Amino acid sequence: MSVRSSQHARQLLLREYRGVLSTQSKAMPGFPFGSVAPFCLDASGRPLILISRIAQHTHNLKADGKCSLLVGERGAQDVQAAGRLTLLAEASPLHGAGEIEAAARRFYRYFPASQDYHLAHDFDFWVLQPVRWRYIGGFGAIHWLDRVELANPFAGNSETSMVEHMNGDHPDAIAHYVRLAGLPDGEPAQMVGIDSEGFHLRIGAALHWLPFAEPCSNPGEVRQALVALARADAWPVSEGPGDE
Repeated sequence: MSVRSSQHARQLLLREYRGVLSTQSKAMPGFPFGSVAPFCLDASGRPLILISRIAQHTHNLKADGKCSLLVGERGAQDVQAAGRLTLLAEASPLHGAGEIEAAARRFYRYFPASQDYHLAHDFDFWVLQPVRWRYIGGFGAIHWLDRVELANPFAGNSETSMVEHMNGDHPDAIAHYVRLAGLPDGEPAQMVGIDSEGFHLRIGAALHWLPFAEPCSNPGEVRQALVALARADAWPVSEGPGDE
């Protein structure tokens, strides 16, 4: 397995926040059924989705949890040369009150509007447990990956505390990150997630993952990385900070 391909697959799943969910059609047996699904990653790095109980893809998943999630680079000029990932997975609904509450807190940060229809309508959280990955990084860069490490060491109270601190006490630093990364600045940005390799900003309804210069292993290193970025004149990543 290519270590570099595994890293690129991981970062692609972090950069994107919507994909095509393909399920086994219940109404048309033998045919795949594709639908657009927004997602974020849970503490274990599994894609987390919120879907209606009356949706066709939900009926399909209840009959057969085997599915795939196709994720591709946004804004790619040449789709054949762009990075894309097909995640083969087993889907299952969340049942425990604790895990549903944790999923809701995380999902609402990424997709605030979801809180309204989750509470008012029959929507449930599901997770996609990865089975295998097919990553294509362009012509000739095609790999089957049996494992991609996506667990977030900061997920939970540590991440929530850091995110709330940045949003509450350091909006100027967040605005600087937006300018530094060349992201749209028409609306104020909110930090919604932090992992060992970077962080997510939400600007309006769009999400952007921005990488640290080096991976962080503890909250102290995250603080140092964020302070360094707040003082930087250019993003210290050779391949560029943006995700578009």
